[in-house]
Amino acid sequence: MLSTIYPVIQTVVIYAMLVFVIALILRLIFNYSDPNPFGAVGRFSYNLKKATDRFVYPAARLLATFRVDTRLAPLVTIFLSIVLAYFTLQIIGNTFFIIDGLTDAILRNNAKALIGFVLYALVSVYILFIFIRFLASWFVFTRNTFLGFVRRVTDPVLLPVQRLIPPIGMFDISPMLVLLLLGFLQTIILRAFVY
Repeated sequence: MLSTIYPVIQTVVIYAMLVFVIALILRLIFNYSDPNPFGAVGRFSYNLKKATDRFVYPAARLLATFRVDTRLAPLVTIFLSIVLAYFTLQIIGNTFFIIDGLTDAILRNNAKALIGFVLYALVSVYILFIFIRFLASWFVFTRNTFLGFVRRVTDPVLLPVQRLIPPIGMFDISPMLVLLLLGFLQTIILRAFVY
């Protein structure tokens, strides 16, 4: 039912992503070519830079802390936006899959499948929380915010794994390992309850 809408959403997200990537590639080219600011290309370059600054600035700040050429920030932004688009599509597709599965289980009076999809949905929400925590790792967590809630919910699983696998330099791979294990758990739930 809802899964027929997903290809439309996927197409829209992919085309929006392509337009964004093309804009950032043009910005990268203009960063190094430094066009005449009084010509048509220069004005287009200025307007493009102005329109994409809020997306590129965090990556430029990150590169500046490591003393890397900040003109390369569009490349970092492209990579991060592709990763975000991929995970966004996965979350939307997973949500549609869960809703379709729950609806089908209710219509068929299949209690086993219903339990399976509820468990699958709970693990999916937990995966979403870990993903949010991973993305927001550079923010300060306070107890009264949503990010503080996400941290409190994910700490019981992430902290023991972080003790086993400490961060490698500035990279903490423990959330990736937990995400892989939770994905494996979802597969087991589907095979045990649904298929």
